[in-house]
Amino acid sequence: MNSIELFAGAGGLALGTANAGFSHRVVLEWNRNACETIRYNKKRGVKHVRDWDIFEGDVRDFDYRSLDGSIDFVFGGPPCQPFSIGGNHKGNMDRRNMFPEAVRSVREIKPKAFIFENVKGLLRKNFSNYFHYILNQLRYPLMERKGDEEWGNHQSRLEKVYSSDTYDDLHYRVLPKLLNAADFGVPQKRERVFIVGIRSDIHADFSFPEPTHEEDALLYDKWVSGTYWERHSISSKSRPSFPERSRRRIETLRSLLPEMMLSPWRTVRDAIHDLPEISEGEESMMVPNHYRNPGAKSYAGHNGSFHDEPAKTLKAGDHGVPGGENTLRYHDGSVRYFSVRECARLQTFPDKWVFQGSWTECMRQLGNAVPVTLGEVVARKLKHVIVSSERNHQVSARR
Repeated sequence: MNSIELFAGAGGLALGTANAGFSHRVVLEWNRNACETIRYNKKRGVKHVRDWDIFEGDVRDFDYRSLDGSIDFVFGGPPCQPFSIGGNHKGNMDRRNMFPEAVRSVREIKPKAFIFENVKGLLRKNFSNYFHYILNQLRYPLMERKGDEEWGNHQSRLEKVYSSDTYDDLHYRVLPKLLNAADFGVPQKRERVFIVGIRSDIHADFSFPEPTHEEDALLYDKWVSGTYWERHSISSKSRPSFPERSRRRIETLRSLLPEMMLSPWRTVRDAIHDLPEISEGEESMMVPNHYRNPGAKSYAGHNGSFHDEPAKTLKAGDHGVPGGENTLRYHDGSVRYFSVRECARLQTFPDKWVFQGSWTECMRQLGNAVPVTLGEVVARKLKHVIVSSERNHQVSARR
């Protein structure tokens, strides 16, 4: 199942889709440090990446004809800064808006299916019209914008076709959904918008995977059965205070059996408990990328992640890690920065995946990444429906 990865970054979505069974012919990324990370792991022979060709440069300069029609799937996460809640909110007016390039890849490759992802901010009310425009362009990639045509006029033409449902040329069934990574076993509350499209001539009914993990099960393990604390050998004296705000909810959970619930959300402690303890300014000789950067501070509204909850969303920042972000918060109110390896665990990168660049650049790569596990879960579901569709087609053809 040959594929191409656009806007690959440090490889989160690329690894996830590769784990799901897709083979990337080439991965495209412009950031030098992110490309160095991928190259370094390719040289080390890390599974999947050793077979990737790497295109370092502007995706607008890539010629899809060089792929000789060998690509059936397109994946990628266009830069999120134009739509990020923490950005300048310029949306389609931001020069970093690469959704037009995502559409071009679909138009020129004509893949069987695609997956694109972006930040939750894309769903904000002030971006609503443009978000629907993105979806319609992906539905009808051959209906290009004419010359200096305003995007609103182009959207009107696309809407007419969508409403009439009479378009016979190449088009895609497109389905978007907001997913929380914590609901799928990622130890981080990270919400991402996924957009999945399947070519209209392929009779595959895609639906997004159902959550496998939940907060209620974590509350149960902590405050009803106590198995969470036992698993981590945390004495009653070392546990945080009972969450009074959740008392009623926890009392309700007492009447349930564990088998009636999903798996518990994974926490920061679950993710990093077996990493060696290191002091501020110290680097582990045993674990790559495990360095404690000094100088962490807490700010109102930006006061770090608790040990026994999924981490808050890791941030990238244009000029380094934003104040108060990407930190671990202790019960006495003090904070420290996560190491790069700890952040990699929170993004579900494998330990063998080594990041290149300064601490700041590694953190930027991680803050921009798609959790590997989340990408894999969505890609596995897509692969399943495509393979099932092709198998059914083959059976019908033999009859």
